[in-house]
Parts: sequence; structure tokens; C-alpha cells
Amino acid sequence: MATALGLALAGLAAGSIVYYASTLPPLDVSAAHDRSTVVLDRDGKLLRPFLTADGRWKLPVGVEDVDPRYLAMLKAFEDRRFDSHSGIDPVAMLRAAGQMLVSGRVVSGGSTLTMQVARLLEPREERSLAAKLRQAVRAIELERRFSKDQILDLYLALAPFGGNLEGLRAASLAYFGREPKRLSTAEAALLVALPQAPEQRRPDRFAETARKARDRVLARIEAAGLVTQSEVAAARDEPVPTARRAFPNLAPHVAEQAVAEAQTVRRHHLTIDARLQANLEQLARERSLGLAPQVSIAVLAVDNETGEIRASVGGVDYFAAERAGSLDLTRALRSPGSALKPFIYALAFDNGLAHPETMLEDRPARYGLYVPENFDLGFQGMVSARKALQLSLNVPTVELLSSLGPQRFLSRLRDSGVAIAMPKEGGAPGLAVGLGGLGITLSDLTRLYVGLARGGEMLPLKIKAGDQPAGEAPRLVDPVAAWYVADTLLGAPPPLNAAPGRIAYKTGTSYGYRDAWAVGFDRKHTIGVWVGRADNGAVPGLVGRVVAAPILFDAFARLGHDPRPFLQPPNAIISSTSNLPPPLRHLRQDVPKTLTALTRPGLTLAFPPEGARIDLAASVVDGHALLNLKAAGGAPPYTWLVDGAPVTAPTRRRETAWQPGGKGFVRISVIDGAGASESVSVRLQ
Repeated sequence: MATALGLALAGLAAGSIVYYASTLPPLDVSAAHDRSTVVLDRDGKLLRPFLTADGRWKLPVGVEDVDPRYLAMLKAFEDRRFDSHSGIDPVAMLRAAGQMLVSGRVVSGGSTLTMQVARLLEPREERSLAAKLRQAVRAIELERRFSKDQILDLYLALAPFGGNLEGLRAASLAYFGREPKRLSTAEAALLVALPQAPEQRRPDRFAETARKARDRVLARIEAAGLVTQSEVAAARDEPVPTARRAFPNLAPHVAEQAVAEAQTVRRHHLTIDARLQANLEQLARERSLGLAPQVSIAVLAVDNETGEIRASVGGVDYFAAERAGSLDLTRALRSPGSALKPFIYALAFDNGLAHPETMLEDRPARYGLYVPENFDLGFQGMVSARKALQLSLNVPTVELLSSLGPQRFLSRLRDSGVAIAMPKEGGAPGLAVGLGGLGITLSDLTRLYVGLARGGEMLPLKIKAGDQPAGEAPRLVDPVAAWYVADTLLGAPPPLNAAPGRIAYKTGTSYGYRDAWAVGFDRKHTIGVWVGRADNGAVPGLVGRVVAAPILFDAFARLGHDPRPFLQPPNAIISSTSNLPPPLRHLRQDVPKTLTALTRPGLTLAFPPEGARIDLAASVVDGHALLNLKAAGGAPPYTWLVDGAPVTAPTRRRETAWQPGGKGFVRISVIDGAGASESVSVRLQ
């Protein structure tokens, strides 16, 4: 009789639960899928997460992303029979019911992890029998719909950890600065304890309360035999974190771009290598310490085989207002200075106009009204094309460009897929385009050098993993011409304290010391470096070889492998000048040129330019502000004056440095040995 009554009561209870379950709306698990947008590197490492619309950190996480010891500790502390029960634990429920009958209130909930997931999916403030019944029904429903690992996934994603942290991964990164894949015993214990009372146990606000809760977890898992006594003792000695750490913020510019282009996507995979990205961002920060506060650095590293961007440093500090850190300076239009010279030589080699051992003239010359000068304002006489490119001589480069034709040069660059910006005044491009008289981004300039490294074959640069290039890759030059240039640049003099012959590279300095460039490559990688002010302001002394080249060589050292040599094409001509075919010994004479020799160009004041505003804080050397003064043309010796008073003795050098006495408007003049003079008015600030 008693047995029959018991069965009847059990059946009635079961029927009541079934009826109650039928009155509930369908369980909504969408909250588990409302996650933060994350940007990942090529191997799935986190580059940067973004807050959700409600201002919370909800990073995607699953069982496979978590230290197995944490999962074992979680089950031991929260739900010992999790792997065997069907959503509710009768033993725990009976214990909780007995405690409530004795005390008249809820002492322990008897909740399983599945019931906690149900509560997180359907939050309720009250702790009542009705709320517990609802959780129990929902827990049974969850167990029927999902596997045990899927239920754990829901818990790991939804568990609160204080403040705006939701989910284990967000908590692990915020409190320990690491992914939850590998946690110490003390770290895992703290993360087990926090969800029970996330606001009262926040270690960044209530460190002592958090420590006590952690130690209770440690005692429980020691009793369960999961850890040894010595491990628990060591864990108790480990301090709890007292502040939250910043979330990863690698490659912030390209991360923001990827999210902006696909706002509905929650997971973005980029071609970035997180390790290299972090190294190059650190390199930019280190090198910026020796520069003025307004000067920034951009770096781009590319895999030559695929065109995938491995690192993209858009600026020194994303949050630095004085450096305009939020601007991606790899995409800013700038004057490349001499950084485009290798492509003039490449096209000249490709068109049979010259060979690396072809002799060129480096002497005063005029092209209509245009009078090119070398950076040092001197001349070398007759030089080989190899030496002219290695020394970055302007006059021989202009001679080659005159033979090639500036419009033809620009057309070949544009046909290769890069964007070239010309001055707005219009008209046919002049020879100055070969020395920086145009605009190009670091991204496009680096892409051109990738083409050289690939034997003249161009590729689009890729930042999103899985993207495939569309159409046939254009060709800039043939493999022989590309190898001639690479072999030549491999012999360019390296910066101070750098090993020679490791990478092919070229530097550039724009007019007025506004941009310093260095781009280098081996067979595997190409790296481009730009240094300057985001507002295009002048920075006296900003020279590519002095400022950008050391950063380039250091960046290659941080790749972590030895540079790979270039493969010589089988039909390359290896010869001295005297053994070349006669048409290649000197620049071809059948090509129309406008070159005429000059006795001496007229005197001009090359720097500073008229009306310039010069920031003295950007030109401090050894505690003193120094302003570079530079003349062009004229006859030595040169005498420099400020406001009519001489500031230097007569000198044969066209360049000198003057130490201003303060801020304000000044008039700077130079007088040459023939009595010619030139003056400009500038403002020092």
C-alpha cells in the first residue's frame, strides 16, 4: 500500500512538473551567442576584442579554450555529480530542502551547473521555491537539448565575474592578462569562486574577500584530492590581482578597419602574426623615444610569397593625441623622396636602356627650368648605374628618367596596381616625380618592393585571412631587371652598426625633411618604414638613412630568421662595363634627351622655405634647439645671416646649423662668394 502511494505521489509530482514545463515559453539561448566582436591573427590568437553594444566584455570561449584543471576544480566545487546527473542532483536538492526546513530560509541552493546556466539564461532576482522549480525544469530541458560539453560552454560564456566582465575568457584576460588555456592553481581557484558573488568578490575592489573565497575553493579541491597539500600552500601564497589589466590591443588600426567593413561579423581572422606585430609595435615605441613628441612611426611587414601582411603598425601610440595616433599612417599619402628611384632603374634595365654597369654622368645639368642636385650638393663625375643607385645620386637618376620618360614611368607604376597622387596643378608630369614629386602611401610603396622581391610580379596586399586575389597578377618588370635592382640594393651601404649584404634596401627623404623612408626586402619578406609627423610638418634632421634605416634593419632582426638570398635568373648579364655590349656601356645616345651642362646654378635658399612655421621642440639636440640651414647652387664660400647679423663665418659647405635664441619671426639670409644673396622669413615656435 505504501509503495503504491509513493508511486502515485511520484507520478503526481512528475505530472505536475510536466504540466508546469508545458506552460513555460521556449528556452531562449540567444544570450550565449551575443558575444564581443573579436579580431584574431593568422593562428587564431586574439589581437583585439571590442565591447558589446551594452558595454560589456563577452569574449567567445569554449571547453577546448580552457585549462582542464579549471574544469575539474569547477565541478569539484560546484557540482561533483555533473557528469552523471540529468540536470538536477537529487542528493544536493534533498540537502538544500532539509537545511531550509530546519532554518526556515534558503541556506544552500543545491543548484547544479546546468541549473546555474538556466538561471543565467533567464535571470531572476528572487531566491524562492518557484524560481528553483523553474531552474530545475529548464536544467532538464538543457540536458535533453545539449551535451555536457555544450552545457559547460554555456556556463563558461555566461558566468559573471564582476563589473562588465562576462565569461571566463574575459575574466582571465582582465585579471591575469592571459588566455584561460593555462592557469595556475591559484588563478583557477579564484575564477571558480568569483561567479558565486561576482560584485562582492571583485579582486580589483575587494581583494581580501576575493582571497578568502579563493582559499575556500583551494581547501575544497584539496579535500577532493585534485591537488596536493604543497600545491595548495603555494597557491595560498600567490597574491590576488588588485587591478584589471588592459585587453589586447594589437594592430588597432587594421582591426578597426576590418570591423568597420563587416559590422555584422563577430569573428575576424587577419593575416597578422601576433608575435611579430607585438615586436614591431614595441620597436616603434622604443625608437620614438629619441624623436620629438609629434613624430610618429609606421611599419608594414609583408610575406612576399602570398602578399599577406604579417604586421601593420599604423603609428607609435594609438591613444597619443600629439602624434595623431588614431590615424593609420601606413595609408597616408606622402612624398617618397628617393624611395622610388629603384623603379626608375628597374624600368631602364627592363627597356634595355641601361645595365647595372652602364656609366652615367653625375655632373651639373639642366632640363629646361629644372636643375636637379644631389643630396650632398656635390658631384661624382662618371659613375656606374649600380653605384649611382647605391649612393642615391639624383642627377644620374634624372638622366635615366629623362631617357625613359616620366609619363611612361608613372603609367607603368599605375598599371601595376598602385595608386599615385600627382599635384593638383595638372599638366604633364615632370622629371621631379623621380625624386619624390608625387604622393604614395607606405602600403603601396611596400607593395612595389614586394614586386621587386618576386622578380617583377606584383601581388595585391592581403590583410584578411582566406582572401584570394582576383585576376592575373600584373608584371612591373621582367625577372632579370628585378634581380639587377635587388642585387644592386643588396650592396647599398648599411646604417651605422648594421651588417652589410643582408637585405636589399633603399631610403628616401622628402623635400623639407617631412618624411623619412626605408624599405627593404629579402626573398621571403618585405618591410617598409615611414617616420614623420602626421600633420606633414617639417622635422629638421629627419633623414631616411639616419632615422628610418636603423628601424628597418632592427625590424628584420625581429623576424626571427636569416635573410634568404635572391636567385639569379639564368639570362642575367654579369659583366664589367668594358665587357658589356657597346650600346650598354654608356646611356644610349639614340634616346632624345634635354640634358645640357651648366657652369653653375644660381643661389637659392633650400631650407627653411619661405613662410615656414618651425617647431623648435622638434629639433632639440643635446638640450639645445638647432635649425638646419641649407643653400643650393651659388659659389662658395657662404655666409649666413639672421636679421642682418652674421651667425656663421664664411664656409664652403652649403649646409650649416644655427642655434636660435628664442621664438618669433626671423629673416634668414645667405650670401655666396659671388655676392649673390637669398632671404626667407620664417616663424620659430
